[in-house]
Amino acid sequence: MSIKQKIVCLLILVPYAAFAKSGSVNYSWGADALATMHDFVVTMMLYVLYICYSIASVLVIVSAFQIYIKMNTGEDGIVKSFLSLLGACLFIIGASIVLPAFFGYRI
Repeated sequence: MSIKQKIVCLLILVPYAAFAKSGSVNYSWGADALATMHDFVVTMMLYVLYICYSIASVLVIVSAFQIYIKMNTGEDGIVKSFLSLLGACLFIIGASIVLPAFFGYRI
C-alpha cells in the first residue's frame, strides 16, 4: 500500500469521527451536556475565585513589606505604593462581587 493510498484511507475515515455523536435526529443529549457544563463552570468559578484570593493575599503581603522597607529607608514613592496597594485590594474585592453579579451568580 503506497503513501497516497494510506492518506486517502485516513481522509475517508476522519469525517466519521466528527459525526459519531449525532447519530439520528434526537438532540436531547445536548440539554444534558449543557446542564453539566453549567455546573462545571460554576464550580470552576469558585476555584478561580479562591486562587485569585490566595494570589492577592501573597501580593498584598509582599507589597506591605515593600512599603515598610521604603518607610524605614526614607525612600520616595510611599504614597504611590500605598495607593496602588489599596487600588489592587479594592479591585479584587470589587471583581469578586461585581463580576459574578454581572453574570447573575451569587458566590
